[in-house]
Amino acid sequence: MKVLKFGGTSVGSVENMQHVKHIIADGSKKIVVLSAMSGTTNTLVSIANAIRHNTPDEAIEKINSLHESYFATIDGLLLDEALNSDVKHYVTEIFNFLLESTYTEFSITLENEILAQGELLSTYMFNAYLKQEGIRSALLPALDFMKINTSKEPDLNYIKDRFKLAWEAISDVDIYITQGFICLDEVDKVSNLQRGGSDYTATIIGAVIRAEEVQIWTDIDGMHNNDPRYVDNTYPISNLSFDEAAELAYFGAKILHPQTVLPVRQDGIPVRLKNTMDPDAFGTLISGDTSENGIKAIAAKDQITAIKIKSGRMLQAHGFLKKVFEVFETHETSIDMITTSEVAVSLTIDDDRNLDSIVAELEQFASIEVDTDQTIVCLVGHSIVNHESTFKLFQILKDVKIRMISYGGSRNNISLLIHSKDKITTLNKLNDYLFELVTL
Repeated sequence: MKVLKFGGTSVGSVENMQHVKHIIADGSKKIVVLSAMSGTTNTLVSIANAIRHNTPDEAIEKINSLHESYFATIDGLLLDEALNSDVKHYVTEIFNFLLESTYTEFSITLENEILAQGELLSTYMFNAYLKQEGIRSALLPALDFMKINTSKEPDLNYIKDRFKLAWEAISDVDIYITQGFICLDEVDKVSNLQRGGSDYTATIIGAVIRAEEVQIWTDIDGMHNNDPRYVDNTYPISNLSFDEAAELAYFGAKILHPQTVLPVRQDGIPVRLKNTMDPDAFGTLISGDTSENGIKAIAAKDQITAIKIKSGRMLQAHGFLKKVFEVFETHETSIDMITTSEVAVSLTIDDDRNLDSIVAELEQFASIEVDTDQTIVCLVGHSIVNHESTFKLFQILKDVKIRMISYGGSRNNISLLIHSKDKITTLNKLNDYLFELVTL
Protein backbone atom coordinates (compact mmCIF):
# COMPACT_ATOMS: atom_id res chain seq x y z
CA MET A 1 0.00 0.00 0.00
CA LYS A 2 1.14 3.55 -0.74
CA VAL A 3 0.84 6.70 1.36
CA LEU A 4 0.14 9.88 -0.61
CA LYS A 5 0.44 13.33 0.94
CA PHE A 6 -1.05 16.40 -0.74
CA GLY A 7 0.04 19.89 0.28
CA GLY A 8 -2.01 23.02 0.75
CA THR A 9 -1.79 24.14 -2.86
CA SER A 10 -2.89 20.69 -4.06
CA VAL A 11 -6.16 21.07 -2.12
CA GLY A 12 -6.27 24.85 -2.39
CA SER A 13 -9.19 25.12 -4.82
CA VAL A 14 -12.11 23.16 -6.24
CA GLU A 15 -10.17 22.51 -9.44
CA ASN A 16 -7.12 21.26 -7.56
CA MET A 17 -9.19 18.93 -5.39
CA GLN A 18 -10.62 17.48 -8.58
CA HIS A 19 -7.03 16.88 -9.77
CA VAL A 20 -6.27 15.06 -6.53
CA LYS A 21 -9.36 12.87 -6.94
CA HIS A 22 -8.21 11.78 -10.40
CA ILE A 23 -4.73 10.97 -9.05
CA ILE A 24 -5.90 8.79 -6.15
CA ALA A 25 -8.92 7.10 -7.77
CA ASP A 26 -7.05 4.29 -9.53
CA GLY A 27 -8.80 1.44 -7.74
CA SER A 28 -5.98 0.60 -5.33
CA LYS A 29 -6.15 1.04 -1.57
CA LYS A 30 -4.11 3.88 -0.18
CA ILE A 31 -3.76 6.31 2.69
CA VAL A 32 -4.09 9.98 1.77
CA VAL A 33 -2.63 12.65 4.06
CA LEU A 34 -3.91 16.19 3.54
CA SER A 35 -2.63 19.60 4.57
CA ALA A 36 -4.91 22.56 5.19
CA MET A 37 -6.08 24.47 2.12
CA SER A 38 -3.44 26.97 1.01
CA GLY A 39 -3.66 30.20 2.97
CA THR A 40 -5.72 28.71 5.79
CA THR A 41 -2.87 28.06 8.23
CA ASN A 42 -1.50 31.58 7.72
CA THR A 43 -4.95 33.01 8.48
CA LEU A 44 -5.30 30.81 11.55
CA VAL A 45 -1.89 32.01 12.75
CA SER A 46 -3.02 35.64 12.36
CA ILE A 47 -6.24 34.83 14.26
CA ALA A 48 -4.22 33.30 17.10
CA ASN A 49 -1.94 36.36 17.13
CA ALA A 50 -4.95 38.68 17.34
CA ILE A 51 -6.18 36.71 20.37
CA ARG A 52 -2.67 36.86 21.85
CA HIS A 53 -2.66 40.65 21.50
CA ASN A 54 -6.22 40.99 22.79
CA THR A 55 -7.72 42.39 19.58
CA PRO A 56 -10.89 40.26 19.24
CA ASP A 57 -12.48 42.45 16.57
CA GLU A 58 -9.54 41.78 14.24
CA ALA A 59 -9.79 38.05 14.93
CA ILE A 60 -13.55 38.00 14.31
CA GLU A 61 -13.18 39.79 10.99
CA LYS A 62 -10.64 37.21 9.80
CA ILE A 63 -12.77 34.31 11.06
CA ASN A 64 -15.89 35.52 9.25
CA SER A 65 -14.00 36.14 6.02
CA LEU A 66 -12.43 32.66 6.11
CA HIS A 67 -15.83 31.12 6.91
CA GLU A 68 -17.33 32.73 3.79
CA SER A 69 -14.49 31.47 1.60
CA TYR A 70 -15.05 27.90 2.81
CA PHE A 71 -18.76 28.10 2.05
CA ALA A 72 -17.91 29.26 -1.47
CA THR A 73 -15.55 26.30 -1.92
CA ILE A 74 -18.17 23.88 -0.59
CA ASP A 75 -20.76 25.20 -3.05
CA GLY A 76 -18.33 24.72 -5.91
CA LEU A 77 -17.25 21.25 -4.80
CA LEU A 78 -20.36 19.57 -3.42
CA LEU A 79 -23.40 19.50 -5.68
CA ASP A 80 -25.08 16.81 -3.60
CA GLU A 81 -27.46 18.73 -1.32
CA ALA A 82 -27.22 16.37 1.63
CA LEU A 83 -23.40 16.32 1.59
CA ASN A 84 -23.28 20.08 1.02
CA SER A 85 -25.50 20.65 4.05
CA ASP A 86 -23.57 18.20 6.23
CA VAL A 87 -20.19 19.76 5.45
CA LYS A 88 -21.49 23.30 5.98
CA HIS A 89 -22.82 22.23 9.38
CA TYR A 90 -19.41 20.77 10.31
CA VAL A 91 -17.56 23.83 9.03
CA THR A 92 -19.88 26.16 10.96
CA GLU A 93 -19.16 24.24 14.18
CA ILE A 94 -15.44 24.80 13.64
CA PHE A 95 -15.87 28.50 12.98
CA ASN A 96 -18.11 28.83 16.04
CA PHE A 97 -15.25 27.35 18.06
CA LEU A 98 -12.92 29.95 16.57
CA LEU A 99 -15.36 32.76 17.40
CA GLU A 100 -15.66 31.52 21.00
CA SER A 101 -11.86 31.39 21.21
CA THR A 102 -11.57 35.14 20.53
CA TYR A 103 -12.71 35.84 24.10
CA THR A 104 -10.62 33.09 25.66
CA GLU A 105 -7.35 33.75 27.47
CA PHE A 106 -4.49 33.04 25.09
CA SER A 107 -2.29 29.99 25.65
CA ILE A 108 -0.04 27.81 23.53
CA THR A 109 -2.62 25.03 23.84
CA LEU A 110 -5.33 27.33 22.46
CA GLU A 111 -3.04 28.38 19.61
CA ASN A 112 -2.37 24.75 18.71
CA GLU A 113 -6.09 23.97 18.77
CA ILE A 114 -6.75 26.91 16.44
CA LEU A 115 -4.01 25.84 14.01
CA ALA A 116 -5.35 22.27 13.95
CA GLN A 117 -8.67 23.35 12.43
CA GLY A 118 -7.21 23.79 8.93
CA GLU A 119 -6.48 20.08 8.47
CA LEU A 120 -9.79 19.09 10.07
CA LEU A 121 -11.60 21.31 7.55
CA SER A 122 -9.79 20.09 4.45
CA THR A 123 -10.08 16.39 5.25
CA TYR A 124 -13.77 16.48 6.14
CA MET A 125 -14.61 18.43 3.01
CA PHE A 126 -12.48 16.27 0.71
CA ASN A 127 -13.83 13.03 2.17
CA ALA A 128 -17.38 14.23 1.44
CA TYR A 129 -16.34 15.07 -2.12
CA LEU A 130 -14.97 11.54 -2.65
CA LYS A 131 -18.26 10.07 -1.39
CA GLN A 132 -20.15 12.28 -3.84
CA GLU A 133 -17.96 10.90 -6.63
CA GLY A 134 -18.74 7.32 -5.65
CA ILE A 135 -15.34 6.56 -4.13
CA ARG A 136 -15.28 4.42 -1.01
CA SER A 137 -13.43 6.58 1.51
CA ALA A 138 -13.35 7.17 5.25
CA LEU A 139 -11.72 9.54 7.69
CA LEU A 140 -8.88 8.20 9.81
CA PRO A 141 -8.51 10.93 12.48
CA ALA A 142 -4.86 11.75 13.13
CA LEU A 143 -5.63 12.74 16.72
CA ASP A 144 -6.61 9.11 17.35
CA PHE A 145 -3.05 7.89 16.79
CA MET A 146 -0.48 10.62 16.11
CA LYS A 147 1.45 11.68 19.22
CA ILE A 148 4.77 13.28 20.20
CA ASN A 149 6.77 12.72 23.38
CA THR A 150 8.40 15.16 25.79
CA SER A 151 11.26 15.64 23.30
CA LYS A 152 8.73 16.67 20.59
CA GLU A 153 9.60 13.50 18.67
CA PRO A 154 7.02 11.00 17.37
CA ASP A 155 6.04 8.43 20.01
CA LEU A 156 6.38 5.53 17.59
CA ASN A 157 5.24 2.75 19.93
CA TYR A 158 2.07 4.68 20.76
CA ILE A 159 1.51 5.55 17.09
CA LYS A 160 1.88 1.93 15.98
CA ASP A 161 -0.54 0.62 18.60
CA ARG A 162 -3.16 3.32 18.15
CA PHE A 163 -2.90 3.37 14.37
CA LYS A 164 -3.66 -0.34 14.24
CA LEU A 165 -6.77 0.17 16.36
CA ALA A 166 -7.99 3.09 14.23
CA TRP A 167 -7.22 1.22 11.02
CA GLU A 168 -9.00 -1.97 12.04
CA ALA A 169 -12.10 -0.02 13.08
CA ILE A 170 -12.69 0.94 9.43
CA SER A 171 -13.59 -1.58 6.74
CA ASP A 172 -14.85 -1.73 3.15
CA VAL A 173 -13.07 1.42 1.95
CA ASP A 174 -10.41 2.09 -0.67
CA ILE A 175 -9.17 5.50 0.45
CA TYR A 176 -8.27 6.39 4.02
CA ILE A 177 -8.14 10.15 4.56
CA THR A 178 -6.15 11.56 7.47
CA GLN A 179 -4.76 14.88 8.61
CA GLY A 180 -1.15 15.89 8.29
CA PHE A 181 0.62 18.23 10.71
CA ILE A 182 -1.62 17.75 13.78
CA CYS A 183 -0.98 15.44 16.73
CA LEU A 184 -1.30 15.12 20.48
CA ASP A 185 1.50 16.00 22.88
CA GLU A 186 2.76 13.94 25.80
CA VAL A 187 -0.22 14.98 27.98
CA ASP A 188 -2.78 14.45 25.20
CA LYS A 189 -3.26 18.11 24.34
CA VAL A 190 -3.51 19.14 20.70
CA SER A 191 -0.13 19.98 19.22
CA ASN A 192 1.57 19.79 15.81
CA LEU A 193 4.68 18.73 13.92
CA GLN A 194 5.54 22.33 12.94
CA ARG A 195 5.26 23.94 9.49
CA GLY A 196 5.52 21.42 6.69
CA GLY A 197 4.77 18.64 9.16
CA SER A 198 2.29 16.91 6.84
CA ASP A 199 5.29 15.43 5.01
CA TYR A 200 6.49 14.06 8.33
CA THR A 201 3.05 12.62 9.08
CA ALA A 202 3.09 10.78 5.75
CA THR A 203 6.47 9.12 6.30
CA ILE A 204 5.66 8.23 9.92
CA ILE A 205 2.54 6.43 8.68
CA GLY A 206 4.57 4.94 5.82
CA ALA A 207 7.04 3.49 8.31
CA VAL A 208 4.27 2.15 10.57
CA ILE A 209 2.54 0.22 7.75
CA ARG A 210 5.79 -0.62 5.88
CA ALA A 211 4.41 1.18 2.84
CA GLU A 212 5.43 0.30 -0.69
CA GLU A 213 6.16 4.00 -1.28
CA VAL A 214 5.42 7.40 0.21
CA GLN A 215 4.51 10.11 -2.28
CA ILE A 216 4.69 13.83 -1.48
CA TRP A 217 2.49 15.77 -3.92
CA THR A 218 2.95 19.52 -4.22
CA ASP A 219 2.97 22.26 -6.87
CA ILE A 220 6.46 21.69 -8.24
CA ASP A 221 7.83 18.75 -10.22
CA GLY A 222 10.32 17.44 -7.66
CA MET A 223 13.36 18.74 -5.79
CA HIS A 224 15.23 21.22 -7.98
CA ASN A 225 18.98 21.59 -8.24
CA ASN A 226 18.71 25.20 -7.05
CA ASP A 227 16.06 27.59 -5.77
CA PRO A 228 13.81 28.46 -8.77
CA ARG A 229 12.61 31.60 -6.98
CA TYR A 230 16.06 33.17 -7.42
CA VAL A 231 17.76 31.20 -10.19
CA ASP A 232 16.65 30.67 -13.77
CA ASN A 233 16.97 27.39 -15.66
CA THR A 234 16.85 25.10 -12.65
CA TYR A 235 15.73 21.52 -13.17
CA PRO A 236 14.27 18.71 -11.05
CA ILE A 237 16.69 16.07 -9.76
CA SER A 238 15.50 12.61 -10.73
CA ASN A 239 17.19 10.71 -7.88
CA LEU A 240 18.48 11.57 -4.42
CA SER A 241 19.72 9.43 -1.56
CA PHE A 242 18.08 9.69 1.85
CA ASP A 243 21.13 11.54 3.20
CA GLU A 244 21.17 14.02 0.32
CA ALA A 245 17.46 14.75 0.66
CA ALA A 246 17.78 15.23 4.43
CA GLU A 247 20.64 17.73 3.96
CA LEU A 248 18.73 19.71 1.34
CA ALA A 249 15.54 19.79 3.39
CA TYR A 250 17.34 20.95 6.52
CA PHE A 251 19.26 23.65 4.70
CA GLY A 252 16.36 25.33 3.00
CA ALA A 253 14.75 23.23 0.25
CA LYS A 254 11.15 24.23 1.02
CA ILE A 255 9.54 21.33 -0.83
CA LEU A 256 10.33 18.90 2.01
CA HIS A 257 10.01 19.00 5.80
CA PRO A 258 13.53 18.57 7.30
CA GLN A 259 12.66 15.36 9.17
CA THR A 260 10.66 13.71 6.39
CA VAL A 261 13.08 10.94 5.47
CA LEU A 262 13.98 9.90 9.03
CA PRO A 263 11.10 7.44 9.65
CA VAL A 264 11.49 5.58 6.33
CA ARG A 265 15.26 5.54 5.87
CA GLN A 266 15.93 2.52 8.10
CA ASP A 267 13.46 0.34 6.20
CA GLY A 268 14.47 1.71 2.80
CA ILE A 269 10.94 2.86 1.96
CA PRO A 270 11.26 5.18 -1.07
CA VAL A 271 9.82 8.69 -1.04
CA ARG A 272 8.72 10.21 -4.33
CA LEU A 273 8.13 13.93 -4.85
CA LYS A 274 5.41 14.62 -7.43
CA ASN A 275 3.59 17.56 -9.01
CA THR A 276 -0.19 17.56 -8.59
CA MET A 277 -0.58 19.76 -11.67
CA ASP A 278 1.65 17.51 -13.81
CA PRO A 279 1.17 13.98 -12.47
CA ASP A 280 2.94 12.36 -15.42
CA ALA A 281 6.23 14.11 -14.62
CA PHE A 282 8.79 11.77 -13.02
CA GLY A 283 9.49 14.05 -10.06
CA THR A 284 12.23 13.09 -7.61
CA LEU A 285 12.77 9.62 -6.16
CA ILE A 286 14.45 9.53 -2.75
CA SER A 287 15.91 6.13 -1.88
CA GLY A 288 18.98 4.34 -0.58
CA ASP A 289 20.72 4.58 -3.97
CA THR A 290 24.07 6.40 -3.68
CA SER A 291 25.51 5.53 -7.07
CA GLU A 292 25.80 9.10 -8.37
CA ASN A 293 28.64 11.24 -7.03
CA GLY A 294 29.26 14.97 -7.28
CA ILE A 295 27.33 18.14 -6.49
CA LYS A 296 23.65 17.57 -7.19
CA ALA A 297 21.90 20.56 -5.65
CA ILE A 298 22.22 23.87 -3.83
CA ALA A 299 19.96 25.14 -1.06
CA ALA A 300 19.98 28.28 1.07
CA LYS A 301 18.81 28.82 4.63
CA ASP A 302 18.06 32.41 5.67
CA GLN A 303 17.67 34.21 9.02
CA ILE A 304 20.90 32.80 10.38
CA THR A 305 22.78 34.40 13.26
CA ALA A 306 26.55 33.93 13.56
CA ILE A 307 28.20 34.07 16.99
CA LYS A 308 31.96 34.38 17.47
CA ILE A 309 33.19 33.29 20.91
CA LYS A 310 36.75 34.40 21.64
CA SER A 311 38.80 33.67 24.75
CA GLY A 312 42.48 33.46 25.53
CA ARG A 313 41.59 30.78 28.08
CA MET A 314 40.57 28.51 25.21
CA LEU A 315 44.18 27.95 24.21
CA GLN A 316 45.08 24.33 25.00
CA ALA A 317 42.27 24.22 27.58
CA HIS A 318 40.07 21.17 27.83
CA GLY A 319 36.38 21.63 28.64
CA PHE A 320 35.98 25.01 26.90
CA LEU A 321 33.73 23.71 24.12
CA LYS A 322 31.71 21.77 26.69
CA LYS A 323 30.95 25.04 28.50
CA VAL A 324 29.92 26.66 25.23
CA PHE A 325 27.61 23.83 24.22
CA GLU A 326 26.01 23.69 27.66
CA VAL A 327 24.84 27.29 27.23
CA PHE A 328 23.02 26.42 24.01
CA GLU A 329 21.63 23.23 25.54
CA THR A 330 20.24 25.17 28.48
CA HIS A 331 18.36 27.46 26.11
CA GLU A 332 17.27 24.59 23.81
CA THR A 333 18.93 26.23 20.81
CA SER A 334 20.49 24.03 18.15
CA ILE A 335 23.70 24.85 16.28
CA ASP A 336 23.94 24.57 12.48
CA MET A 337 27.61 25.25 11.68
CA ILE A 338 30.74 25.45 13.79
CA THR A 339 34.40 26.28 13.13
CA THR A 340 37.24 26.57 15.63
CA SER A 341 40.69 28.08 15.97
CA GLU A 342 43.18 28.21 18.84
CA VAL A 343 41.40 31.10 20.56
CA ALA A 344 37.92 31.34 19.03
CA VAL A 345 34.82 29.39 18.11
CA SER A 346 32.38 30.59 15.46
CA LEU A 347 28.96 29.00 15.18
CA THR A 348 25.53 29.67 13.75
CA ILE A 349 21.96 29.34 14.98
CA ASP A 350 18.64 29.74 13.17
CA ASP A 351 16.54 30.35 16.30
CA ASP A 352 17.37 33.69 17.93
CA ARG A 353 14.54 33.78 20.48
CA ASN A 354 16.98 33.28 23.35
CA LEU A 355 19.90 35.12 21.77
CA ASP A 356 20.19 37.83 24.44
CA SER A 357 20.28 35.27 27.26
CA ILE A 358 22.79 33.10 25.37
CA VAL A 359 25.10 36.06 24.77
CA ALA A 360 24.84 37.16 28.40
CA GLU A 361 25.95 33.74 29.63
CA LEU A 362 28.75 33.41 27.08
CA GLU A 363 30.10 36.85 28.03
CA GLN A 364 30.83 35.54 31.50
CA PHE A 365 33.83 33.65 30.12
CA ALA A 366 34.49 35.02 26.59
CA SER A 367 34.15 38.04 24.35
CA ILE A 368 31.26 37.76 21.90
CA GLU A 369 30.59 39.10 18.41
CA VAL A 370 27.17 38.63 16.81
CA ASP A 371 26.40 38.95 13.10
CA THR A 372 22.78 38.86 11.96
CA ASP A 373 21.25 38.71 8.46
CA GLN A 374 23.36 35.72 7.48
CA THR A 375 22.55 32.90 5.04
CA ILE A 376 23.88 29.36 4.86
CA VAL A 377 24.39 28.18 1.29
CA CYS A 378 24.59 24.41 1.23
CA LEU A 379 25.98 22.27 -1.61
CA VAL A 380 24.78 18.68 -1.49
CA GLY A 381 25.74 15.48 -3.27
CA HIS A 382 27.03 12.02 -2.45
CA SER A 383 30.71 12.10 -1.43
CA ILE A 384 31.17 15.65 -2.73
CA VAL A 385 34.08 16.28 -0.35
CA ASN A 386 35.99 13.66 -2.34
CA HIS A 387 34.85 14.71 -5.80
CA GLU A 388 37.61 15.82 -8.17
CA SER A 389 35.87 19.07 -9.17
CA THR A 390 34.62 20.23 -5.78
CA PHE A 391 37.67 22.38 -4.98
CA LYS A 392 36.85 24.63 -7.95
CA LEU A 393 33.76 26.02 -6.24
CA PHE A 394 36.00 28.28 -4.16
CA GLN A 395 37.48 29.85 -7.31
CA ILE A 396 34.11 31.21 -8.41
CA LEU A 397 33.29 32.82 -5.07
CA LYS A 398 36.25 35.19 -5.01
CA ASP A 399 33.86 38.15 -5.23
CA VAL A 400 31.70 36.96 -2.32
CA LYS A 401 32.76 37.44 1.29
CA ILE A 402 32.49 34.06 3.04
CA ARG A 403 32.06 34.31 6.80
CA MET A 404 32.44 30.58 7.59
CA ILE A 405 32.98 27.29 5.77
CA SER A 406 31.89 23.83 6.93
CA TYR A 407 33.80 21.18 4.99
CA GLY A 408 34.33 17.58 5.96
CA GLY A 409 31.75 17.25 8.72
CA SER A 410 29.64 15.32 6.23
CA ARG A 411 30.73 13.64 3.00
CA ASN A 412 27.52 14.91 1.39
CA ASN A 413 27.50 18.56 2.38
CA ILE A 414 29.65 21.67 2.06
CA SER A 415 28.19 24.77 3.71
CA LEU A 416 29.15 28.41 3.23
CA LEU A 417 28.01 31.25 5.49
CA ILE A 418 27.52 34.56 3.68
CA HIS A 419 25.67 37.81 4.25
CA SER A 420 22.08 37.51 3.10
CA LYS A 421 22.48 40.40 0.65
CA ASP A 422 24.90 38.20 -1.33
CA LYS A 423 22.59 35.16 -1.49
CA ILE A 424 21.10 35.62 -4.96
CA THR A 425 24.49 36.45 -6.49
CA THR A 426 26.05 33.40 -4.85
CA LEU A 427 23.28 31.01 -5.90
CA ASN A 428 23.51 32.17 -9.50
CA LYS A 429 27.32 32.04 -9.65
CA LEU A 430 27.31 28.52 -8.29
CA ASN A 431 24.51 27.46 -10.60
CA ASP A 432 26.11 28.82 -13.76
CA TYR A 433 29.47 27.26 -13.06
CA LEU A 434 28.99 24.07 -11.10
CA PHE A 435 26.24 22.43 -13.09
CA GLU A 436 28.17 22.82 -16.31
CA LEU A 437 31.20 21.42 -14.55
CA VAL A 438 29.77 18.40 -12.74
CA THR A 439 28.17 15.53 -14.63
CA LEU A 440 25.25 14.02 -12.70
